[in-house]
Amino acid sequence: APESLMQALEDLDYLAALDNDGNLSEFGIIMSEFPLDPQLSKSILASCEFECVDEMLTIAAMVTAPNCFLHAPPGTEEIALTRWRKFSHPAGDHLTLINVFNAFKEASANPTSQCNNEKWCRDYFLSCSALRMAEIIRAELVEIMKRIELPISEPDFGSKENIQSIKKSLLSGYFMHIARDVDGSGNYLMLTHRQVAQLHPFSSYSNTRRIPEWVLFHEFSISEDNSIRVVSEISPELFVELVPQYYFSNLPPSESKDILQEVINHLSPVSTMKEEQK
Repeated sequence: APESLMQALEDLDYLAALDNDGNLSEFGIIMSEFPLDPQLSKSILASCEFECVDEMLTIAAMVTAPNCFLHAPPGTEEIALTRWRKFSHPAGDHLTLINVFNAFKEASANPTSQCNNEKWCRDYFLSCSALRMAEIIRAELVEIMKRIELPISEPDFGSKENIQSIKKSLLSGYFMHIARDVDGSGNYLMLTHRQVAQLHPFSSYSNTRRIPEWVLFHEFSISEDNSIRVVSEISPELFVELVPQYYFSNLPPSESKDILQEVINHLSPVSTMKEEQK
């Protein structure tokens, strides 16, 4: 449909993948080397700047592979939630996926790993085939990084700086996937489409009483009861630091946009005054 085509071109423009003539920019050409969604490619390239490539490649592999969390058989739901809490990261689902992947790799390193792998996954209500697929995808992404001579930073998962860097990398690609809890009960209004969604049941936040106000989400699914999947908490300050100004200007009016504008005014009162004078 023409509307879908125009939306796709607009999204690529927001991601700096197009030049002024509508052709792929140099940045867009590098992004196109990755067999991924443009937002994910942009996040990986941003991770080179923020020095968290190792972690970002794991996230990219995990969100590209099939969902690793299995639906627990009737009567075992509470057991599954308890097992999954072992991997839960307070910063959100993206980092929880890194914990799952690293734990799977550790289980694979044990003797007789073939047997251990499958039993370990059954014990934790995880899909062994999905995690093996994530391993393959990650290895392919590493090969692409080497082929186009992009740097791969050393693993530093867990440090405060590393967590912040991962969020910056994700925001660089997924600034169009932001939602805000408008009533404190988990009803998230998406900034772009103005649709209301709930957290997916597999989200680590679903198993806690803490509901973050501002989140970045990987995808929105109408078929799964209007849910946002793979969600991580962000701050408005970090969002306004990384969002392209022309994208922010084009957002539809909303209370959330007004809040973000106040953050912008507070962070840069001088530049805002100059802009108003202009």
